[in-house]
Amino acid sequence: MNDLQETLKSVRFLVDSQGNKTAVQLSITAWETILNWIENREDETIVSEAMKELKNARGNPQKAKWLDWDGVKNEWD
Repeated sequence: MNDLQETLKSVRFLVDSQGNKTAVQLSITAWETILNWIENREDETIVSEAMKELKNARGNPQKAKWLDWDGVKNEWD
């Protein structure tokens, strides 16, 4: 979160002749930091939901409809 806060401080705004903000300008590094932060939040949500499903299935991965890695790993490139 600290990296994100520092990154957001580096954002520059473009304004029109009336002083209204019209666009945002960021460095590529700042953009990548923001994307990584978003992806991490998405991953946390996925894991949280999966763990809820596992808990509801009383710890049984098959009942939670989890896939066996050995059974699906060859499908991933």
